[in-house]
Amino acid sequence: MPLSPCPLYIAGEWLTPKIPGTPVFNPSTGDVIAECPAGGTTEVNAAVEAAQAAFPAWRDTPPVERARVFFKYRQLVEANFDQLCQTVSREHGKTNAEARGSIFRGLENIEYACGIPTLLFGDSLRNIARGVDCDTINLPLGVCVGITPFNFPAMVPLWMYPTAIACGNTFVLKPSEKVPLSAVLLGQLLEQAGLPKGVFNIVHGGRAAVDALLTHPKVRAISFVGSTPIAKYIYDTGTKHGKRVQANGGAKNYIVVMPDADVGKTVENLATAAFGCAGERCMAGSTALAVGAAADRVLPELVKAANAIKVGPTDRAAQPDMGPVITGQHRDRVLSLLATGEKEGAKIIADGRGVKVAAAPKGFYVGATVVDGVQNNMTLAKEEVFGPVLNVMRMDDLDAAIEQANQSAFGNGAAIFTNNGRAAREFTMRVKAGMVGVNVGVPATMAMFPFTGWDDSFYGDLHIQGKESIQFYTQQKVVSSRWFGGDVGDVWKK
Repeated sequence: MPLSPCPLYIAGEWLTPKIPGTPVFNPSTGDVIAECPAGGTTEVNAAVEAAQAAFPAWRDTPPVERARVFFKYRQLVEANFDQLCQTVSREHGKTNAEARGSIFRGLENIEYACGIPTLLFGDSLRNIARGVDCDTINLPLGVCVGITPFNFPAMVPLWMYPTAIACGNTFVLKPSEKVPLSAVLLGQLLEQAGLPKGVFNIVHGGRAAVDALLTHPKVRAISFVGSTPIAKYIYDTGTKHGKRVQANGGAKNYIVVMPDADVGKTVENLATAAFGCAGERCMAGSTALAVGAAADRVLPELVKAANAIKVGPTDRAAQPDMGPVITGQHRDRVLSLLATGEKEGAKIIADGRGVKVAAAPKGFYVGATVVDGVQNNMTLAKEEVFGPVLNVMRMDDLDAAIEQANQSAFGNGAAIFTNNGRAAREFTMRVKAGMVGVNVGVPATMAMFPFTGWDDSFYGDLHIQGKESIQFYTQQKVVSSRWFGGDVGDVWKK
């Protein structure tokens, strides 16, 4: 089968440069399906210059007209929904249901951008002093950049550029070189929506492209989602070069299970939180903190649920419950961490290491795995596995569980399963995490709320999504005005 095209999009032109590339795999089969161009300074310069040239006209386009582009874009994304889902599943390995869910979340961000005329409202106060009026105006920054990860090829880019562009900025997207095809398709649809040339651009590449974007003098703001070490590097480098930066990092999310939790609903949510998207998400529930008798009530049913999860290829009509991880290298890392955990004394009670997929023997598969008896000093307790692995730690009481969760350097999400309102309130008030769920295993926010990671899960001040994203992509101007002269009526008579 011929490789899928993976062009750059610069100044309204789709380009296939003659530069070295990196392979793009179908994780379900292990086959190479595309070659992603490894762009660098030359390609980044061209994209940023195109965005800078397009900025004045787009900045001056009325917000209502900008919104109309995104109304059209929403229609196009919806009309091409199945193709987008297939592309996401093919290059990432998500099941069709997971791909659909992620694109729906992306659509919500497009819909949010459609409300930009009211989202850009400023404040006014007449007669703030005698004869003086004061107004605030929210204005775009200029060229903004999005650097996105492999785990959500469509959703995460849609967290960024619809809002940024609707605010009046221009944009350069650098998608993960592991999953560039979804970004290309989204860019083609945005072009069809009537966005002027140069307002949106796509460059591909790895470290060289990222560094060129971080240091380019005409880039004003950078949005990033990825691992914590890279997020810190993005933030440090970007801010050093005078850019606004919002950099979302990794996580180690805890789910507290109280003795009174509903067993069926808790097991269902734990399985979804830990094994959904093959565990490759920063909001995955990676560690269950079982309080008191909760372990004996919940673990037997959780093991049954994990063992029942069918793993297989996601690029065909018959869908599994869970797909592959992104690469063979990542699969091997997950397996290595499990082996280390076992050596350090943890007990694997649901073992997905030996999973075999006869229909796709070269795919990158790990089955759903539950590890009991994890302790603080173990590697599994410290490392973000980013795979279908759920650690179980046993706690004496809620205080101990909260203390354990708060020891983490991360702060993305946390959840509690209980029927006790007092326990839930205590947890939500005391746990150190930006997003908290009560009987919700994956408390990821929707488009109108910010994605509020804390601590080593986020570097910056203003978060992605919601009102904070509007603040991030705009700058305020305050206008104080006073008018001198004679009688107003006399002026009009002249």
